[in-house]
Amino acid sequence: MTVINIIFGSLKISFYSLKFKLFVKKKDSQEYGTRLRKTLESLGPMFIKFGQLLSTRTDVIPYKVAKELQKLTDQCTPFNSNLSAEILKKELGCELNEVFSEFEPKPFAAASLAQVHRAKLINNKEKVIVKILRPNINSEVKKNLRLLRSVSKLISVFFKDSERLNINKVVEDYESTIMKELDLKLEAANTNLTRENFRDSDILYIPKVYWDFTTSKVLVLEEIYGIPCTEIDELEKAGINKKALAENGVQIFLDQVFRDNFFHADMHPGNIFVDKNNVINNGYVAVDCAIAGSLSNEERYTLARMLQAVIKRKYQNLAKLFINAEWVDVTTNPIDLENTLRACLEPILEKPLSEIEFGSLLIYLFESTKPYGLSVQPSLVLLQKTLIHIEGMGRQIYPKLNFWGLAEPYIEQWLRNQFDPINIKKYVLENKDEILNKIKDAPIMVQELVDDIRNINKSSMSNKELMINLENKIKSVRFMQILLVISILVVAIFSFLTI
Repeated sequence: MTVINIIFGSLKISFYSLKFKLFVKKKDSQEYGTRLRKTLESLGPMFIKFGQLLSTRTDVIPYKVAKELQKLTDQCTPFNSNLSAEILKKELGCELNEVFSEFEPKPFAAASLAQVHRAKLINNKEKVIVKILRPNINSEVKKNLRLLRSVSKLISVFFKDSERLNINKVVEDYESTIMKELDLKLEAANTNLTRENFRDSDILYIPKVYWDFTTSKVLVLEEIYGIPCTEIDELEKAGINKKALAENGVQIFLDQVFRDNFFHADMHPGNIFVDKNNVINNGYVAVDCAIAGSLSNEERYTLARMLQAVIKRKYQNLAKLFINAEWVDVTTNPIDLENTLRACLEPILEKPLSEIEFGSLLIYLFESTKPYGLSVQPSLVLLQKTLIHIEGMGRQIYPKLNFWGLAEPYIEQWLRNQFDPINIKKYVLENKDEILNKIKDAPIMVQELVDDIRNINKSSMSNKELMINLENKIKSVRFMQILLVISILVVAIFSFLTI
Protein backbone atom coordinates (compact mmCIF):
# COMPACT_ATOMS: atom_id res chain seq x y z
CA MET A 1 0.00 0.00 0.00
CA THR A 2 2.88 2.37 0.81
CA VAL A 3 4.39 1.86 -2.64
CA ILE A 4 1.02 2.61 -4.31
CA ASN A 5 0.60 5.78 -2.24
CA ILE A 6 4.09 6.99 -3.11
CA ILE A 7 3.65 6.26 -6.84
CA PHE A 8 0.31 8.11 -6.76
CA GLY A 9 1.95 10.96 -4.87
CA SER A 10 4.77 11.12 -7.41
CA LEU A 11 2.18 11.44 -10.21
CA LYS A 12 0.56 14.28 -8.26
CA ILE A 13 3.95 15.99 -7.94
CA SER A 14 4.46 15.73 -11.70
CA PHE A 15 0.96 17.12 -12.29
CA TYR A 16 1.57 20.09 -10.00
CA SER A 17 4.97 20.72 -11.62
CA LEU A 18 3.21 20.95 -15.00
CA LYS A 19 0.63 23.30 -13.51
CA PHE A 20 3.46 25.56 -12.26
CA LYS A 21 4.86 25.85 -15.77
CA LEU A 22 1.44 26.65 -17.24
CA PHE A 23 0.30 29.08 -14.53
CA VAL A 24 3.51 30.83 -13.45
CA LYS A 25 1.89 34.28 -13.66
CA LYS A 26 -1.44 33.36 -12.12
CA LYS A 27 -2.44 34.43 -8.62
CA ASP A 28 -3.30 30.90 -7.53
CA SER A 29 0.30 29.63 -7.75
CA GLN A 30 0.34 29.68 -3.94
CA GLU A 31 -2.57 27.23 -3.92
CA TYR A 32 -0.59 24.81 -6.08
CA GLY A 33 2.38 25.32 -3.78
CA THR A 34 0.24 24.42 -0.77
CA ARG A 35 -0.98 21.23 -2.47
CA LEU A 36 2.56 20.26 -3.44
CA ARG A 37 3.83 20.91 0.09
CA LYS A 38 1.09 18.75 1.62
CA THR A 39 1.72 15.97 -0.91
CA LEU A 40 5.46 15.93 -0.19
CA GLU A 41 4.83 15.98 3.56
CA SER A 42 2.43 13.04 3.31
CA LEU A 43 4.96 10.95 1.37
CA GLY A 44 7.61 10.93 4.07
CA PRO A 45 10.95 12.40 5.19
CA MET A 46 12.89 11.94 1.93
CA PHE A 47 10.25 13.74 -0.12
CA ILE A 48 10.17 16.55 2.44
CA LYS A 49 13.90 16.98 1.94
CA PHE A 50 13.35 17.14 -1.81
CA GLY A 51 10.86 19.96 -1.18
CA GLN A 52 13.43 21.77 0.97
CA LEU A 53 15.90 21.68 -1.89
CA LEU A 54 13.27 22.84 -4.39
CA SER A 55 12.36 25.79 -2.13
CA THR A 56 15.75 27.41 -2.85
CA ARG A 57 15.26 27.30 -6.65
CA THR A 58 13.27 30.45 -7.37
CA ASP A 59 14.83 30.37 -10.83
CA VAL A 60 12.89 27.15 -11.54
CA ILE A 61 9.57 27.60 -9.71
CA PRO A 62 7.40 30.68 -8.91
CA TYR A 63 8.39 32.70 -5.85
CA LYS A 64 5.05 32.03 -4.07
CA VAL A 65 5.52 28.30 -4.54
CA ALA A 66 9.06 28.49 -3.16
CA LYS A 67 7.82 30.42 -0.11
CA GLU A 68 5.19 27.74 0.52
CA LEU A 69 7.76 24.94 0.22
CA GLN A 70 10.03 26.73 2.71
CA LYS A 71 7.47 25.75 5.35
CA LEU A 72 8.80 22.19 4.99
CA THR A 73 11.99 23.31 6.76
CA ASP A 74 10.33 24.14 10.09
CA GLN A 75 6.54 24.10 9.74
CA CYS A 76 5.72 20.43 9.26
CA THR A 77 2.87 18.97 11.34
CA PRO A 78 4.18 18.60 14.94
CA PHE A 79 3.60 15.52 17.06
CA ASN A 80 1.75 15.61 20.39
CA SER A 81 3.52 17.57 23.15
CA ASN A 82 2.68 14.85 25.69
CA LEU A 83 4.87 12.50 23.64
CA SER A 84 7.69 15.05 23.81
CA ALA A 85 7.54 15.01 27.61
CA GLU A 86 7.48 11.19 27.69
CA ILE A 87 10.50 10.91 25.37
CA LEU A 88 12.47 13.48 27.39
CA LYS A 89 11.70 11.77 30.70
CA LYS A 90 12.80 8.39 29.31
CA GLU A 91 15.96 9.71 27.63
CA LEU A 92 17.15 11.95 30.49
CA GLY A 93 16.18 9.45 33.20
CA CYS A 94 14.45 12.07 35.36
CA GLU A 95 11.50 14.46 35.53
CA LEU A 96 11.57 17.54 33.31
CA ASN A 97 11.59 19.95 36.29
CA GLU A 98 14.85 18.39 37.47
CA VAL A 99 16.61 19.68 34.33
CA PHE A 100 14.54 22.61 33.07
CA SER A 101 13.14 25.51 35.09
CA GLU A 102 10.96 26.30 32.06
CA PHE A 103 9.85 24.10 29.16
CA GLU A 104 7.44 25.17 26.40
CA PRO A 105 5.19 22.20 25.53
CA LYS A 106 4.25 23.72 22.18
CA PRO A 107 7.11 23.29 19.66
CA PHE A 108 8.20 26.47 17.87
CA ALA A 109 9.47 24.47 14.86
CA ALA A 110 8.76 21.02 13.41
CA ALA A 111 10.76 19.44 10.60
CA SER A 112 10.71 16.11 8.79
CA LEU A 113 12.62 14.12 11.42
CA ALA A 114 12.30 16.08 14.65
CA GLN A 115 10.70 19.05 16.40
CA VAL A 116 12.16 21.75 18.62
CA HIS A 117 11.03 23.24 21.95
CA ARG A 118 12.29 26.25 23.88
CA ALA A 119 13.43 25.73 27.47
CA LYS A 120 15.58 27.16 30.27
CA LEU A 121 18.13 25.13 32.25
CA ILE A 122 17.50 24.90 35.98
CA ASN A 123 21.14 25.19 37.09
CA ASN A 124 22.34 28.33 35.29
CA LYS A 125 19.10 29.73 33.78
CA GLU A 126 20.57 29.55 30.26
CA LYS A 127 18.05 29.56 27.42
CA VAL A 128 18.27 26.46 25.27
CA ILE A 129 16.45 24.68 22.48
CA VAL A 130 15.56 21.01 22.86
CA LYS A 131 15.42 18.92 19.69
CA ILE A 132 13.45 15.66 19.93
CA LEU A 133 13.23 12.95 17.26
CA ARG A 134 9.75 12.07 16.03
CA PRO A 135 8.28 8.85 17.47
CA ASN A 136 8.69 5.85 15.12
CA ILE A 137 10.69 7.97 12.67
CA ASN A 138 13.19 5.12 12.17
CA SER A 139 10.54 2.84 10.72
CA GLU A 140 9.18 5.65 8.49
CA VAL A 141 12.61 6.39 7.07
CA LYS A 142 13.33 2.68 6.54
CA LYS A 143 10.09 2.34 4.53
CA ASN A 144 11.20 5.18 2.25
CA LEU A 145 14.66 3.65 1.92
CA ARG A 146 13.28 0.23 0.99
CA LEU A 147 11.30 1.86 -1.80
CA LEU A 148 14.36 3.81 -2.94
CA ARG A 149 16.45 0.64 -3.04
CA SER A 150 13.76 -1.13 -5.08
CA VAL A 151 13.61 1.74 -7.55
CA SER A 152 17.41 1.79 -7.89
CA LYS A 153 17.42 -1.97 -8.63
CA LEU A 154 14.78 -1.52 -11.31
CA ILE A 155 16.82 1.28 -12.86
CA SER A 156 19.92 -0.93 -12.78
CA VAL A 157 18.07 -3.65 -14.70
CA PHE A 158 16.19 -1.57 -17.28
CA PHE A 159 18.45 1.43 -18.01
CA LYS A 160 21.72 1.00 -19.86
CA ASP A 161 23.30 4.07 -18.21
CA SER A 162 22.78 2.70 -14.70
CA GLU A 163 26.31 1.29 -14.39
CA ARG A 164 27.82 4.64 -15.32
CA LEU A 165 25.54 6.48 -12.90
CA ASN A 166 26.56 4.07 -10.13
CA ILE A 167 23.06 4.57 -8.74
CA ASN A 168 23.14 1.69 -6.25
CA LYS A 169 26.26 3.13 -4.64
CA VAL A 170 24.70 6.59 -4.55
CA VAL A 171 21.61 5.15 -2.83
CA GLU A 172 23.81 3.27 -0.34
CA ASP A 173 25.65 6.50 0.51
CA TYR A 174 22.38 8.40 0.87
CA GLU A 175 21.01 5.65 3.13
CA SER A 176 24.09 5.90 5.32
CA THR A 177 23.71 9.68 5.47
CA ILE A 178 20.00 9.72 6.32
CA MET A 179 20.42 7.05 9.01
CA LYS A 180 23.07 9.20 10.68
CA GLU A 181 20.45 11.94 11.01
CA LEU A 182 18.51 9.61 13.28
CA ASP A 183 21.29 9.68 15.90
CA LEU A 184 21.36 13.11 17.54
CA LYS A 185 24.67 12.32 19.25
CA LEU A 186 26.29 12.32 15.81
CA GLU A 187 24.67 15.67 15.06
CA ALA A 188 26.02 16.98 18.36
CA ALA A 189 29.53 15.81 17.46
CA ASN A 190 29.30 17.44 14.00
CA THR A 191 28.02 20.65 15.60
CA ASN A 192 30.89 20.67 18.07
CA LEU A 193 33.53 20.13 15.36
CA THR A 194 32.06 22.89 13.16
CA ARG A 195 31.98 25.21 16.19
CA GLU A 196 35.69 24.52 16.77
CA ASN A 197 36.52 25.13 13.10
CA PHE A 198 34.81 28.55 13.22
CA ARG A 199 35.60 29.49 16.82
CA ASP A 200 37.42 32.70 15.76
CA SER A 201 35.19 33.51 12.79
CA ASP A 202 33.38 36.84 12.38
CA ILE A 203 30.94 35.49 9.78
CA LEU A 204 29.65 32.19 11.21
CA TYR A 205 28.49 31.26 14.69
CA ILE A 206 27.66 27.70 15.77
CA PRO A 207 25.67 27.19 19.00
CA LYS A 208 27.08 25.39 22.03
CA VAL A 209 26.16 21.74 22.70
CA TYR A 210 25.02 20.73 26.21
CA TRP A 211 26.43 17.21 26.31
CA ASP A 212 25.03 16.35 29.76
CA PHE A 213 21.49 16.44 28.36
CA THR A 214 22.13 15.01 24.89
CA THR A 215 21.26 11.45 23.84
CA SER A 216 20.65 9.67 20.55
CA LYS A 217 17.02 10.97 20.57
CA VAL A 218 17.43 14.33 22.33
CA LEU A 219 19.77 17.23 21.57
CA VAL A 220 20.07 20.34 23.76
CA LEU A 221 21.72 23.41 22.22
CA GLU A 222 22.27 27.04 23.13
CA GLU A 223 19.35 29.13 21.85
CA ILE A 224 20.31 31.43 19.00
CA TYR A 225 18.63 34.57 17.71
CA GLY A 226 18.58 35.07 13.98
CA ILE A 227 16.60 36.13 10.96
CA PRO A 228 15.80 33.36 8.44
CA CYS A 229 18.22 34.02 5.59
CA THR A 230 15.48 34.14 2.96
CA GLU A 231 13.33 36.73 4.79
CA ILE A 232 14.58 39.55 2.57
CA ASP A 233 12.28 42.24 4.01
CA GLU A 234 13.49 41.46 7.55
CA LEU A 235 17.12 41.60 6.42
CA GLU A 236 16.59 45.03 4.88
CA LYS A 237 14.87 46.31 8.04
CA ALA A 238 17.84 45.12 10.12
CA GLY A 239 20.24 47.05 7.87
CA ILE A 240 22.00 43.95 6.54
CA ASN A 241 24.32 44.40 3.56
CA LYS A 242 22.81 41.74 1.28
CA LYS A 243 25.76 41.65 -1.13
CA ALA A 244 28.26 41.13 1.70
CA LEU A 245 25.95 38.57 3.33
CA ALA A 246 25.67 36.48 0.15
CA GLU A 247 29.43 36.65 -0.41
CA ASN A 248 30.09 35.60 3.19
CA GLY A 249 27.97 32.50 2.52
CA VAL A 250 30.27 31.54 -0.36
CA GLN A 251 33.34 32.21 1.81
CA ILE A 252 31.98 29.92 4.54
CA PHE A 253 31.31 27.17 2.00
CA LEU A 254 34.83 27.40 0.51
CA ASP A 255 36.41 27.38 3.99
CA GLN A 256 34.44 24.30 4.98
CA VAL A 257 35.31 22.34 1.82
CA PHE A 258 38.93 23.31 1.24
CA ARG A 259 40.27 24.58 4.57
CA ASP A 260 38.49 22.24 7.00
CA ASN A 261 37.44 19.36 4.70
CA PHE A 262 34.23 19.15 6.74
CA PHE A 263 31.16 20.87 5.38
CA HIS A 264 27.58 21.38 6.54
CA ALA A 265 25.66 19.47 3.87
CA ASP A 266 22.09 20.44 4.75
CA MET A 267 22.12 24.20 4.17
CA HIS A 268 18.44 24.77 3.46
CA PRO A 269 16.79 28.04 4.67
CA GLY A 270 15.44 26.44 7.86
CA ASN A 271 18.99 25.77 9.08
CA ILE A 272 20.73 29.03 8.18
CA PHE A 273 19.98 32.33 9.93
CA VAL A 274 21.44 35.81 9.87
CA ASP A 275 23.00 36.64 13.22
CA LYS A 276 21.09 39.48 14.92
CA ASN A 277 24.05 39.98 17.24
CA ASN A 278 26.52 40.33 14.34
CA VAL A 279 24.83 42.72 11.91
CA ILE A 280 28.04 44.73 11.33
CA ASN A 281 29.93 41.71 9.94
CA ASN A 282 26.86 40.33 8.11
CA GLY A 283 27.34 37.02 9.91
CA TYR A 284 25.37 33.78 9.90
CA VAL A 285 24.25 31.28 12.51
CA ALA A 286 23.99 27.65 11.36
CA VAL A 287 22.11 24.84 13.08
CA ASP A 288 21.31 21.19 12.31
CA CYS A 289 24.72 19.79 11.40
CA ALA A 290 23.34 16.24 11.18
CA ILE A 291 24.44 15.84 7.56
CA ALA A 292 28.10 16.67 7.07
CA GLY A 293 30.42 15.77 4.23
CA SER A 294 34.12 15.47 3.51
CA LEU A 295 36.24 14.55 0.50
CA SER A 296 39.51 12.68 0.17
CA ASN A 297 42.60 14.85 -0.37
CA GLU A 298 42.74 13.60 -3.95
CA GLU A 299 39.10 14.55 -4.58
CA ARG A 300 39.60 18.04 -3.15
CA TYR A 301 42.70 18.59 -5.27
CA THR A 302 40.95 17.30 -8.41
CA LEU A 303 37.87 19.44 -7.69
CA ALA A 304 40.00 22.57 -7.17
CA ARG A 305 41.92 22.00 -10.40
CA MET A 306 38.69 21.27 -12.26
CA LEU A 307 37.19 24.56 -11.08
CA GLN A 308 40.38 26.39 -12.01
CA ALA A 309 40.43 24.83 -15.48
CA VAL A 310 36.76 25.72 -16.08
CA ILE A 311 37.23 29.33 -14.94
CA LYS A 312 40.31 29.76 -17.17
CA ARG A 313 38.72 27.76 -20.03
CA LYS A 314 41.66 25.34 -20.17
CA TYR A 315 39.78 22.47 -21.75
CA GLN A 316 42.90 20.39 -22.44
CA ASN A 317 43.76 20.43 -18.73
CA LEU A 318 40.14 19.65 -17.86
CA ALA A 319 40.09 16.63 -20.19
CA LYS A 320 43.31 15.29 -18.67
CA LEU A 321 41.90 15.75 -15.17
CA PHE A 322 38.78 13.73 -15.99
CA ILE A 323 40.89 10.92 -17.47
CA ASN A 324 43.61 10.85 -14.78
CA ALA A 325 41.02 10.91 -11.99
CA GLU A 326 39.25 8.02 -13.78
CA TRP A 327 35.98 9.95 -13.83
CA VAL A 328 35.74 8.82 -17.46
CA ASP A 329 37.07 5.74 -19.27
CA VAL A 330 40.88 5.84 -19.06
CA THR A 331 41.12 4.86 -22.73
CA THR A 332 39.26 8.05 -23.77
CA ASN A 333 40.94 10.09 -26.50
CA PRO A 334 41.97 13.36 -24.74
CA ILE A 335 41.47 15.46 -27.87
CA ASP A 336 37.92 14.17 -28.42
CA LEU A 337 37.04 14.84 -24.78
CA GLU A 338 38.63 18.30 -24.93
CA ASN A 339 36.54 19.23 -27.98
CA THR A 340 33.37 17.92 -26.33
CA LEU A 341 34.02 19.92 -23.16
CA ARG A 342 34.71 23.06 -25.18
CA ALA A 343 31.47 22.67 -27.14
CA CYS A 344 29.51 22.13 -23.91
CA LEU A 345 31.02 24.90 -21.78
CA GLU A 346 31.79 27.73 -24.19
CA PRO A 347 28.14 28.82 -24.67
CA ILE A 348 27.68 28.88 -20.87
CA LEU A 349 30.95 30.68 -20.09
CA GLU A 350 30.16 33.40 -22.63
CA LYS A 351 27.65 34.74 -20.11
CA PRO A 352 28.77 37.15 -17.36
CA LEU A 353 30.25 35.10 -14.50
CA SER A 354 27.67 36.53 -12.10
CA GLU A 355 24.90 34.85 -14.14
CA ILE A 356 26.46 31.37 -14.23
CA GLU A 357 25.31 28.86 -11.60
CA PHE A 358 27.96 26.32 -10.73
CA GLY A 359 25.37 23.67 -9.81
CA SER A 360 23.78 23.93 -13.27
CA LEU A 361 27.19 24.00 -14.95
CA LEU A 362 28.17 20.76 -13.19
CA ILE A 363 25.06 19.09 -14.57
CA TYR A 364 25.92 20.24 -18.12
CA LEU A 365 29.52 19.13 -17.62
CA PHE A 366 28.57 15.63 -16.51
CA GLU A 367 25.90 15.31 -19.20
CA SER A 368 28.43 16.12 -21.92
CA THR A 369 30.82 13.39 -20.72
CA LYS A 370 28.23 10.58 -20.74
CA PRO A 371 29.55 9.15 -24.04
CA TYR A 372 32.97 8.73 -22.42
CA GLY A 373 31.70 6.49 -19.62
CA LEU A 374 31.44 9.12 -16.90
CA SER A 375 31.30 7.49 -13.47
CA VAL A 376 29.39 9.59 -10.93
CA GLN A 377 31.42 9.92 -7.73
CA PRO A 378 29.11 9.19 -4.75
CA SER A 379 31.34 11.23 -2.45
CA LEU A 380 30.61 14.32 -4.57
CA VAL A 381 26.81 13.95 -4.44
CA LEU A 382 26.51 15.75 -1.07
CA LEU A 383 28.86 18.49 -2.26
CA GLN A 384 26.80 19.10 -5.41
CA LYS A 385 23.58 19.22 -3.35
CA THR A 386 25.20 21.68 -0.93
CA LEU A 387 26.36 23.86 -3.81
CA ILE A 388 22.84 24.06 -5.21
CA HIS A 389 21.56 25.10 -1.77
CA ILE A 390 24.30 27.73 -1.34
CA GLU A 391 23.79 29.24 -4.77
CA GLY A 392 20.00 29.13 -4.46
CA MET A 393 20.01 30.94 -1.11
CA GLY A 394 22.79 33.31 -2.13
CA ARG A 395 20.93 34.47 -5.22
CA GLN A 396 17.71 34.87 -3.24
CA ILE A 397 19.58 37.22 -0.92
CA TYR A 398 21.54 38.99 -3.68
CA PRO A 399 20.56 38.07 -7.27
CA LYS A 400 23.87 39.33 -8.74
CA LEU A 401 26.00 37.07 -6.55
CA ASN A 402 29.26 36.26 -8.39
CA PHE A 403 30.23 32.82 -7.10
CA TRP A 404 33.08 32.54 -9.61
CA GLY A 405 34.65 35.88 -8.75
CA LEU A 406 34.94 34.77 -5.13
CA ALA A 407 35.95 31.18 -5.84
CA GLU A 408 38.74 31.84 -8.35
CA PRO A 409 41.26 33.69 -6.08
CA TYR A 410 40.41 31.38 -3.15
CA ILE A 411 41.11 28.22 -5.16
CA GLU A 412 44.30 29.66 -6.71
CA GLN A 413 45.64 30.41 -3.23
CA TRP A 414 44.58 26.98 -1.89
CA LEU A 415 46.35 25.17 -4.75
CA ARG A 416 49.55 27.20 -4.17
CA ASN A 417 49.40 26.33 -0.48
CA GLN A 418 49.37 22.60 -1.29
CA PHE A 419 52.99 22.90 -2.42
CA ASP A 420 54.14 25.22 0.34
CA PRO A 421 57.11 23.50 2.07
CA ILE A 422 55.64 24.29 5.50
CA ASN A 423 52.37 22.54 4.63
CA ILE A 424 54.22 19.58 3.10
CA LYS A 425 56.32 19.27 6.25
CA LYS A 426 53.17 19.39 8.38
CA TYR A 427 51.55 16.66 6.27
CA VAL A 428 54.66 14.43 6.48
CA LEU A 429 54.93 14.85 10.26
CA GLU A 430 51.21 14.18 10.81
CA ASN A 431 51.23 11.08 8.60
CA LYS A 432 54.80 9.83 9.17
CA ASP A 433 53.75 6.40 10.49
CA GLU A 434 51.50 5.71 7.50
CA ILE A 435 54.16 6.98 5.06
CA LEU A 436 56.87 4.81 6.63
CA ASN A 437 54.62 1.73 6.46
CA LYS A 438 53.95 2.32 2.78
CA ILE A 439 57.62 2.90 2.00
CA LYS A 440 58.51 -0.28 3.92
CA ASP A 441 56.16 -2.27 1.65
CA ALA A 442 57.70 -0.92 -1.58
CA PRO A 443 60.44 -3.60 -2.00
CA ILE A 444 57.89 -6.40 -1.45
CA MET A 445 55.56 -4.87 -4.06
CA VAL A 446 58.44 -4.61 -6.57
CA GLN A 447 59.25 -8.29 -5.99
CA GLU A 448 55.57 -9.25 -6.49
CA LEU A 449 55.50 -7.20 -9.68
CA VAL A 450 58.55 -9.03 -11.07
CA ASP A 451 57.01 -12.40 -10.14
CA ASP A 452 53.78 -11.47 -11.94
CA ILE A 453 55.68 -10.55 -15.10
CA ARG A 454 57.61 -13.86 -15.00
CA ASN A 455 54.39 -15.85 -14.58
CA ILE A 456 52.42 -14.18 -17.37
CA ASN A 457 52.21 -17.40 -19.43
CA LYS A 458 51.07 -19.42 -16.40
CA SER A 459 48.33 -16.99 -15.39
CA SER A 460 44.71 -18.05 -15.81
CA MET A 461 43.53 -14.43 -16.00
CA SER A 462 42.57 -12.83 -19.29
CA ASN A 463 45.03 -10.41 -20.91
CA LYS A 464 42.84 -7.46 -19.94
CA GLU A 465 42.59 -8.54 -16.29
CA LEU A 466 46.32 -9.22 -16.17
CA MET A 467 47.19 -5.80 -17.61
CA ILE A 468 44.88 -4.03 -15.17
CA ASN A 469 46.45 -5.94 -12.27
CA LEU A 470 49.98 -5.05 -13.41
CA GLU A 471 49.09 -1.41 -14.03
CA ASN A 472 47.65 -1.07 -10.51
CA LYS A 473 50.80 -2.51 -8.97
CA ILE A 474 53.03 -0.25 -11.08
CA LYS A 475 51.02 2.77 -9.96
CA SER A 476 51.40 1.72 -6.32
CA VAL A 477 55.16 1.31 -6.69
CA ARG A 478 55.44 4.69 -8.41
CA PHE A 479 53.42 6.26 -5.58
CA MET A 480 55.82 4.78 -3.02
CA GLN A 481 58.79 6.20 -4.95
CA ILE A 482 57.22 9.66 -5.18
CA LEU A 483 56.30 9.59 -1.49
CA LEU A 484 59.87 8.66 -0.57
CA VAL A 485 61.35 11.43 -2.73
CA ILE A 486 58.95 14.04 -1.29
CA SER A 487 59.73 12.97 2.27
CA ILE A 488 63.48 13.22 1.64
CA LEU A 489 63.10 16.63 -0.04
CA VAL A 490 61.01 18.00 2.82
CA VAL A 491 63.55 16.88 5.40
CA ALA A 492 66.40 18.30 3.30
CA ILE A 493 64.68 21.67 2.74
CA PHE A 494 63.90 22.18 6.40
CA SER A 495 67.33 21.03 7.47
CA PHE A 496 68.75 23.74 5.16
CA LEU A 497 66.32 26.41 6.40
CA THR A 498 67.15 25.77 10.05
CA ILE A 499 70.92 26.04 9.60
